[in-house]
Amino acid sequence: MKPAIELSNVVKRYGRFEALRGVSLSIGQGEFFGLLGPNGAGKTSLISIIAGLSRANEGRCEVMGHDVVSDFRQARRMLGVVPQELVFDPFFTVRETLRLTAGYYGVRGADPWIDEVLDRLGLADKANANMRALSGGMKRRVLVAQALVHRPPVIVLDEPTAGVDVELRRTLWEFVVQLNLAGHTIVLTTHYLEEAQELCGRIAMLKAGRIVALAATSELLRDFSGGRLSLKLSGAPMPGSLEPLRVPVTEEARGTASERVVLKLERYESLEPVLAALREAGCRIEEMELEHTDLEDVFVRVMQQEHGVSERVQ
Repeated sequence: MKPAIELSNVVKRYGRFEALRGVSLSIGQGEFFGLLGPNGAGKTSLISIIAGLSRANEGRCEVMGHDVVSDFRQARRMLGVVPQELVFDPFFTVRETLRLTAGYYGVRGADPWIDEVLDRLGLADKANANMRALSGGMKRRVLVAQALVHRPPVIVLDEPTAGVDVELRRTLWEFVVQLNLAGHTIVLTTHYLEEAQELCGRIAMLKAGRIVALAATSELLRDFSGGRLSLKLSGAPMPGSLEPLRVPVTEEARGTASERVVLKLERYESLEPVLAALREAGCRIEEMELEHTDLEDVFVRVMQQEHGVSERVQ
């Protein structure tokens, strides 16, 4: 089975600036894949190349086995992209916009599917409204509908929930998850890392135009297991050997015989040595809470590493 998206040593330059530096990536059919990175990491450049909006200076990109340059018509039919920016034609209604998009892809008899998409995205009552009369959140819903109107096997969502309300996030993710379960490949870029952690089975992290981490979400969380240990101590001060692990807290220490401290644990295995050091120092634990690592913690730590982490391809 051909990959949904295949990138081989993709390089993109803007003058002297190199936005992508030899990116290679294979996304399998049916995956829910996350593409994460800070601003300027190269995510938008990568999506533009996949969508055929920009051409790589070096390397190759295929969508469902179709080269985005030499076989661009088929490649674009295989792909639906929800852009980050709000782009719309102010002279058409919502339904006319979707019919026009369907016609662009050569889809006939699209009205039943258009009706379903409008209903699933909460746009049914806006079908005959002019695009310029819609709110920003409603316009973003239309962009999602446009990406889905030709039923592409591969769907790229570029910050689809940026600046939208909770209701749209909920209805959008319910619909997208069902599409993924039906076999559609989903590629998501987002700054809401809790969304990526919940939805994506595999994640690539970009930094300065390079992939610095590529693994199953569960693998990333396991490799960076640890978290924070919140303690209320009494009996004796915390030993100095644990001071390097202390993280700033907003809660003030109360009283002379007790204090609240938060310690950073790189691995869960670090917990026992910490507790042993506290016992040896005569500290009594009044309260203890362990906060688990989430994808945001992993992301920050990967971005702080100079060379990233070892690649795991699942």
